Amino acid sequence: MSRLAGRQFLNIPGPTNIPDRVLQAMHRPALDFMTQEFFDIQIECRETMKKILKTENEVMIYASSGHGSWEAAMTNTCSPGDTILICETGRFSESWAGMGEALGLKVETLANEWDRALDPSRVEDRLRADKEHKIRAVCMVQNETSTGMAHDIKGVGAAIRNSGHPALFMVDTISSLASYDFRMDEWGIDVAVAGSQKGLMLPVGLGISAVSEKAIAAGKTATLPRKYFDWEELRPNEQGRIRFAGTAPSHLFFAMREGLRMLMEEGLENVFARHHRLAEATQAAVRAWSRGNGPSLFCKDDAALSDSVTAVRMPEGFDADAFRGKVLSETNVALGGGLARLQGSVFRIGHLGDLNEPMILGCLSTIEMQLKRQGIPHGAGGVDAAIESLA
Repeated sequence: MSRLAGRQFLNIPGPTNIPDRVLQAMHRPALDFMTQEFFDIQIECRETMKKILKTENEVMIYASSGHGSWEAAMTNTCSPGDTILICETGRFSESWAGMGEALGLKVETLANEWDRALDPSRVEDRLRADKEHKIRAVCMVQNETSTGMAHDIKGVGAAIRNSGHPALFMVDTISSLASYDFRMDEWGIDVAVAGSQKGLMLPVGLGISAVSEKAIAAGKTATLPRKYFDWEELRPNEQGRIRFAGTAPSHLFFAMREGLRMLMEEGLENVFARHHRLAEATQAAVRAWSRGNGPSLFCKDDAALSDSVTAVRMPEGFDADAFRGKVLSETNVALGGGLARLQGSVFRIGHLGDLNEPMILGCLSTIEMQLKRQGIPHGAGGVDAAIESLA
């Protein structure tokens, strides 16, 4: 196979584009991770992460993916046989449920259609019905990457408080953090789960947990086995230094410091506005394509459309994986595939992280060109609709 010229357009929902500044920050020799220089780097990272999470709570950072932070959330707060309530949002709520079952927890799923936002009142009703307070934690994904939908975390937090139930509230922010507003303390979240490779614009490899005092206290009686992710061993010390179960991932911290500085230089509100603007342009293009019996938005709830990723349903009889395979092999644009029950019927356009208008227009133009090239029915003017949205 001959080489494709030019840079790849990375429009998967993660990992995202790594800015040159971040790559250059990593391009340095290793250092002794017990020196003051590295202590200062990790303290800066931790304090900036608290600003992004909008929390005064503990922030712990691991050498792991976001799945490691999920496991930490459960093993540090639960005991074998505890019940967790999983709010169904898509593939990643299913993944969280599977992990809970593997750890010996009883998993109850609050069933919900994947193309609709979860109604927070249903969480309140379920908790009010739990008179014996058997539910240990409510677990929810803020931005469901598989469906291109955002869910009302603020509303669910209020619902939990209104119910008077003592359940912990655990939230997956992996594909929303630094793309959406997130207010851990204000919204009553006990554990925020995050990863480095999406809105934070970093390489894969850092798992992040922000943990309330209520969740720390739950760990005093939790008996699930834990060692690598034991919060008591990983909590920052009195000097604010992060501790690690082994060697510190120093180069990832070099990257994190630079990426976080870039976010703060742009300003979080500007970051959120940029993501929303690019999402609206993408969704305008898909709506135009859908008018010709073509690809359409998977999400049926306009208010829940994601600012991070748009899931696109292919017309009947056309395979989404075959489509995006040709997009990649012929034009070097990488799109996300459908996950779980959506495999083959959906492709996903990631528009999060280090991305601007020309980059998203290049992606959308290529998709429209490939719809024509591959003979897939679609309405005309998708790119024009995106330009109009941006203009």
